[in-house]
This record gives sequence, C-alpha cells and structure tokens, in this order.
Amino acid sequence: MLVVATAATVAAVPSPDAASAGLVDARTRVPDLDEDMRYAGADNFTGAPVDGYRAPVCLLRRAAADALAAVEGELRAQGYRLRVWDCYRPARAVAAFVRWAGDLADTRTKAAHYPHLEKRQLLGEYIAPVSGHSRGATVDLTLVRCDGGTCAPVDMGTDFDLFDPLAHTDDPRITPAQRANRQRLVRAMAAHGFVNYPAEWWHYTLPAAAAPTILDVPVQ
Repeated sequence: MLVVATAATVAAVPSPDAASAGLVDARTRVPDLDEDMRYAGADNFTGAPVDGYRAPVCLLRRAAADALAAVEGELRAQGYRLRVWDCYRPARAVAAFVRWAGDLADTRTKAAHYPHLEKRQLLGEYIAPVSGHSRGATVDLTLVRCDGGTCAPVDMGTDFDLFDPLAHTDDPRITPAQRANRQRLVRAMAAHGFVNYPAEWWHYTLPAAAAPTILDVPVQ
C-alpha cells in the first residue's frame, strides 16, 4: 500500500546528486526532526535494507521540506511532533519492492505487514512499479505526543505499512480515539497543503512541490 502506480512504465531521470534534483535534507529545516527511516534498515516489510537507501536521511524537494517544517512548528505548540518513516524514495527502491513482491517464497514479514493476504495479492493493489515518493514531495509519518521532554507515539490503529483496509484513513473499525489521532494529523498536514492518500493514514503529498519526473538519486 505504499506504492501508487501512475503509469505502466516511467523512466527515471538521472541526476548526479540530491542538490541537482532539487532535494534537501529535511533536517536543514528541522534539525531535531524525529526520524525513523524504515527502508534504510531491516525494520520494514521487505525485512532488509532497501536498494537506494544508503543512509537514514529524509530528503525532500525544498518546498515540501519547508512545508513540513511549518507543520512541525505548529504541532509542537500543541504538544505533538511528527515522526517520519519515509520521504523521497529512489526509483531503484520501488523496483526493489516489486522484486520482493515477486519472490513468493519470502514470507518472513507476513505476520506484521500482510497477515490477511497472500503475498501474490500484493502486486497491483498494494505494490506497483511507480511511486509518487520518487517525485520528492511525499512523506510517510505519524504523530508523537510530548510531555516534559519525553515523546511517545500516539495510537493510530495500525503500524506503518500494514497491507490491510484497516490502514485506510477513515476505516470504520478504528476506535474514536484512533480516528481523532488520524484526523489531527490530517488537519495539521492539510493546513500546509499536504494531501492524504486515503488508503494509507500515514501517506501525504504536497502536489505543488513534486518534481515533474521520477527521480533515482540514492538517499545518502
């Protein structure tokens, strides 16, 4: 559910580095941004670091990074912060997701990420060859509640990257408290132009900041 197809095939445009692609490190805007960059390590639905992630860094197009910093600033005034799981995603990482989905023998992460599906069902509806993340203006994130310098994740009803309708932002099965938490995130992000993808409560895009082409600069 973390990849959204926009075309059957899209050629990634090569760039020598992040700066040439218009990407910046989000920590240049929020130096203490809470980052848990899942695809740079093994704690993700593939069970291993993903091709293209050479460092646990949140890269975004400049306008998206600025807007994210504005969201963070307003949330802090309310006793909340953002925790970021993924930002810009190289095209080669999306290709790695597709290869993983095609390896039906590898089901190590089924219990945590697709407990109610067979792996063969993931291609198409949940995993596709093109992702909006590769345009540099999409982020996967959640909220944490802070009190006295200590922050803890709020209850959103599911963990990140659950391939299940329960992860839909408005799924009717979530509790009132979980719905309120999801809607708090929706409102905070929407106030600065981010649009939620309804099938994933954690997924937001700033359309005006997206690159016109798919990018394949490594995250480093």
